[in-house]
Amino acid sequence: MTNFIYISPNFPANHWNFCNKLKENGINVLGIGDAPYDELTYQLKNSLNEYYRVSTLENYDEVFRAVAFFSYKYGKIDFIETNNEYWLERDARLRTDFNVTTGFHSEDMDVVKFKSRMKENYTKAGIPVARYHIVDDYDNCLKFIKEVGFPVVAKPDNGVGANDTHKIKNEDDLKHFFETKLDLSYIMEEYIYGEVETYDSIINSKSEPIFENGNVTVANLMETVSENKNSCFYERSVLPADLLDAGRRTVKAFGVKSRFVHFEFFRLDRDQHIGKKGDIVALEVNMRPPGGIAPTMMNYANWTDVYEIWADMIAYDQTDRGKSREGVCCFASRRDGLVFAHTPEQIRERYGEKLKEEGRVEEALSGAMANYMFIGALDTEEEAREFAAYVLS
Repeated sequence: MTNFIYISPNFPANHWNFCNKLKENGINVLGIGDAPYDELTYQLKNSLNEYYRVSTLENYDEVFRAVAFFSYKYGKIDFIETNNEYWLERDARLRTDFNVTTGFHSEDMDVVKFKSRMKENYTKAGIPVARYHIVDDYDNCLKFIKEVGFPVVAKPDNGVGANDTHKIKNEDDLKHFFETKLDLSYIMEEYIYGEVETYDSIINSKSEPIFENGNVTVANLMETVSENKNSCFYERSVLPADLLDAGRRTVKAFGVKSRFVHFEFFRLDRDQHIGKKGDIVALEVNMRPPGGIAPTMMNYANWTDVYEIWADMIAYDQTDRGKSREGVCCFASRRDGLVFAHTPEQIRERYGEKLKEEGRVEEALSGAMANYMFIGALDTEEEAREFAAYVLS
């Protein structure tokens, strides 16, 4: 029997679905987390063959001992995953220490975690990348800015999402950045004007996509986090040909195998130094599913089950489940404290059965995804943008 260790299966809350589909495929699903067993949902409890609680997932030794216990009890461990950006390096270290070959090892992580190193493989794939400078001192950063022009973006070279991201518009902003930045390695990049589009795919062990989908970020994620704005994106079942091509080339360049991936690109909204309006430009790779509720939104957009497709990839390296429709699913989330034109009751009345979910966003995700979400399953991208405008106006 295949032994799969799923770490932090209770967060985000929808990840119990990954465990459930693994178990339905006959896989021995072993959970490791820091939540008390009694606090797990009954769905998650029923999806795990066994659960090992640690006091904190931040303590590598504790998690190591949990994996060692499962290895002793059940034999060789075949997979170790969290499907969570925050733990990717720790997952790789565990795979290295326990000789689990179905995923990245520690020596593979720099190129998939450091934004500066990602550019090497994007370039290998033939996809343009923004000019950049590794932050050192004020004068050298100013010299770089004089080359590319204001504004620029500075963010941790190894960071999660848009956390600690700074849009620097002038020299006063640059001085403030140096006065307040953390003791981390930062990357500074020329500012790219465009909308973020993603290639999200489930990849088998032969680096072949068995499911492809993507999303469009309507609200600027960097501003959502740094300026406490609303959040909006939509999943779409049909991707433009140039984005499909860029995504597939990126899979090959990074040597992705047996993973759910979330690759981010800019589509330029004007001619710039880096390309013409409409061109695709690399942003960053994420070697995990898109965050939060996004996998469930893929189900609504495609009338499918991506949790099952992913579990089929793990169990069989293929799937017979496809897409049942071509559509979109929009996430529009309101920031607490703002005033909106339409009440939740009006939104429910207007969209009826098309409104699939609403409710509070998990606190740990609210920085990027605001606080109260509405999710609508719609037919076209135009309808998705209309939905977003109605909810967030």
